Amino acid sequence: MRTLSSPALLAILGLLFFSALVYANVQVYTLSNRLTDLSSTTASFASSTQQYLATLEQKNTALSDALYVQQQNVEAIQNRLGGFEQTVGTISSSVGILEKLSKTDPELLQKYSKVFFLNEHYTPERLVQIDQQYAYSETRPEKINALVAPFLNSLLSAAKSQGVVLFVKSAYRSFDEQEALKSAYSVTYGVGTANQFSADQGYSEHQLGTTVDFISTGQGGVLAGFEKTAAYQWLRTNAYRYGFILSYPQNNAFYIFEPWHWRYVGVALATILHNQNKNFYDLEQREIDTYLANIFD
Repeated sequence: MRTLSSPALLAILGLLFFSALVYANVQVYTLSNRLTDLSSTTASFASSTQQYLATLEQKNTALSDALYVQQQNVEAIQNRLGGFEQTVGTISSSVGILEKLSKTDPELLQKYSKVFFLNEHYTPERLVQIDQQYAYSETRPEKINALVAPFLNSLLSAAKSQGVVLFVKSAYRSFDEQEALKSAYSVTYGVGTANQFSADQGYSEHQLGTTVDFISTGQGGVLAGFEKTAAYQWLRTNAYRYGFILSYPQNNAFYIFEPWHWRYVGVALATILHNQNKNFYDLEQREIDTYLANIFD
């Protein structure tokens, strides 16, 4: 068997080493290209991802803006609906007030007593007789406006339950009855004196059917001295709860102090006058008129 000489062997080994070196370089170059491609792909993916995320963020911002606008629209609609409901409520309330006023005698809260005038044809729509147990006269019946009667009965019943002796001396008086009464007073006391405590016909609150003169025991049938009774003090404290007010307190501009003379004006107005320590005739008529619709509530 022939053996290779040393120069030939070295040549073969050199060829093999060169081939291996070339192969290694080729692999390194290929791997480098692959790494470069991978890096480029990764950079491209990262860029695409960032663009996608940016697009999502834009869409999210647009959606948030759209939701905000929608919320504002919803709130605007709710506000409009709320305003509409309030308007409907106001209209309904106004219609209710107008309906009440259409069924309420407009004269009931007018300021008579030398201010407004009731003609001889005026009569309350319906009068009822006051319970005889509360009438001072055993023979002469007294009448009151039918709508005022329940409030008067409650007042008299409350006074009685608390041991307060209280009777109705006089209630409704027609135009003619007031004329006859004033004439009698003028004859007895003189015109000047009579004008201090008695209204002319057409100016008396009694013609409204909402006014009563109270009296208690120990007065001998006359009204003078009523302010000294327990009944008067009870009325000063409690009458407003039933809608009654003292028409002519001390130092009023119309007549002498008449502690017995009480007029129904409704619980709401009577309560305001009592709480604010005001008198009926001190108010402007337009302010008084605002209580007319609820006078019997």
